[in-house]
Amino acid sequence: MPRFVSLKADEGNARRGPSLSHRIDWVFTRRNMPLVVTGEHGHWRRVEDRDGQGGWMHYSLLSGVRHVIVEDDLVALRIKPDPTAQIDARAEAGVIARLGACTLDWCRIVAGSSKGWVAKTSIWGVAPEEIRD
Repeated sequence: MPRFVSLKADEGNARRGPSLSHRIDWVFTRRNMPLVVTGEHGHWRRVEDRDGQGGWMHYSLLSGVRHVIVEDDLVALRIKPDPTAQIDARAEAGVIARLGACTLDWCRIVAGSSKGWVAKTSIWGVAPEEIRD
């Protein structure tokens, strides 16, 4: 069941339960924030961020376009998925980037005009065993 999505809107309310009548427990305020879906009920998805914060959100606020958040500071974006490859740029902790291809240990990300391969352990929003073309 757990799968990753991203916040489609600039802001999204996470509710205590799967309906508009439930109170808002959390408000996400960063477009493209990666979230993990942990439950479903009709058009509602139970989501959490990397810190475990979240609640129920209507599916229309979520996107299947994958994004990740950089966990470590000044992560090297390399031209190839190799720890000895040339560094093309660096990304600060907290940067949200679009997710591209992933090997078992590396993922290609795009953040603004910067792109490159990063160690999978330095980002959140992709499963450790996930491989993407």
